[in-house]
Amino acid sequence: MPDTVLAAPLRPPSARTRHTRLPRGPGERVRVREILSYLAAALPADTSAGARLLALQCALRMNAYMRVDLPAGLLCGLRVDAVEACRELERARWLGVANGTGTTGVTAELRDVTLLSQASARPDRRRAADWALRTGSPARIGAAEPLRLAGIYLAAHSDPSLGEGRSECDRIIRDCGLHGEGFHGALTRLTANGVLDGWRICPASGDVHWTLAPRP
Repeated sequence: MPDTVLAAPLRPPSARTRHTRLPRGPGERVRVREILSYLAAALPADTSAGARLLALQCALRMNAYMRVDLPAGLLCGLRVDAVEACRELERARWLGVANGTGTTGVTAELRDVTLLSQASARPDRRRAADWALRTGSPARIGAAEPLRLAGIYLAAHSDPSLGEGRSECDRIIRDCGLHGEGFHGALTRLTANGVLDGWRICPASGDVHWTLAPRP
């Protein structure tokens, strides 16, 4: 009598082992920090905060062909004048709009090939883009674009466990497009809005020290 071969019972999909993809390389804060630093060097110094917020999302969401699709829903959450921001970035020759407007979404092609050397895995970059979108939420920080960009910068340069951060004053001004009194005003308003517990400038080094307020 031939041996009987018993097939292993099939497990339902819910019972099968699911492999969760682990992020490759640095986390969201570091990715956002690197792109903000890159944008400070790649864009003109007078580039507006709204254009920088849009450029940050483009750089983090682009595909391998340096093309990015920003749907209308994402632009609505970003709360910038996408038409004017795209025009500004086009004048800087940083991107070219393929089609779309601020109300229907935007498809653009990025023109700076140096971005490819900074491009990590796309899912990881998209997580960083989502982190920046949540961190710079107008409901949390306020509607002013310079304030939201500064809030993202400070969060990206803070220790996630302690909420403390430090950076050179000139670098914050450069990376966030803040000039003159705009720097002091932005950090003072972030403190008043409950985003920061406090901040100070070290007299000896000129570095800015700050502490993030606990998130509810």
